[in-house]
Amino acid sequence: MDGLLLTNSPGNTVSLTPVGAAITSVNVPDRKGMRANVCVDAGGSAGKIIGRYANRIAGGSFVLDGATYKLETNEGGNTLHGGPDGFSKRTWDVVEQSDSRVTFALHSPDGDQGFPGALECRVTYSWSGENTLRIDYTAKTDKPTVVNFTNHVYFNLSGVQGAPIENYRLQILASAYTPTNAENIPTGAIVPVDAARDFRVERSVGTEKYDCNFVIDAWDGSLRQAAVLKDPDSGRTIEVETTQPGMQLFTGKAGAIALETQHFADSPHHPNFPSTVLRPAQTFTATTVYSFGT
Repeated sequence: MDGLLLTNSPGNTVSLTPVGAAITSVNVPDRKGMRANVCVDAGGSAGKIIGRYANRIAGGSFVLDGATYKLETNEGGNTLHGGPDGFSKRTWDVVEQSDSRVTFALHSPDGDQGFPGALECRVTYSWSGENTLRIDYTAKTDKPTVVNFTNHVYFNLSGVQGAPIENYRLQILASAYTPTNAENIPTGAIVPVDAARDFRVERSVGTEKYDCNFVIDAWDGSLRQAAVLKDPDSGRTIEVETTQPGMQLFTGKAGAIALETQHFADSPHHPNFPSTVLRPAQTFTATTVYSFGT
């Protein structure tokens, strides 16, 4: 199965593929009613599900319940996006499909990339008549482990690949962020946003290259607004809602912006961060919603 198409009542579409359980296109109208794909094919993990652990784990290891687990490393001595054979490289099974909904499933065996526990993962994409794309994640394990999922989708609201994003207007409902060292590993601190990272009031994205995890205000695990992105030229907008505690803003690729909802990088090494531990009696759940409008 090469690709799957979700179509809503206005005729707008989302394309998905089992490789990486990925979003490959989102076709929505601008203020004049002209449809275009607002997803960017930036290569690598663009549009794909990241796991078992999104972002970085320092030193390629972590300790859980007194046991040390050595992970496969793929960025110096660190583990990035689950390791060299992370979930973005896997072909997921399609276990449910309709015109507006697809569920992908993946089995990750005990010891996969060094992570403990056999993990059963599901990701469901739902596409509404209001141009809302909902992503629901679930996972269960047979041993204590750590889990952190995201979708690494890049956007360009103009619908033109590579078009500038500097004039986009962005609001992020976050008063704090997690600073990192030279290897992009969090220091463990949670600090107030500085002037460069203060998007609490809508402003232009600008030319600075961001790779920053923002701490969503008043996070409690419920679905809440995290960000709003607007393209003044096309009129297209995205509202981001999530149950996750963080959102990674990434603008390191020309003509593309990522708003990745997730837990914080390297959480297993920082007890003050929201926990990413999953135990056999628990079910991991997370939801992110991208609402497209004008």
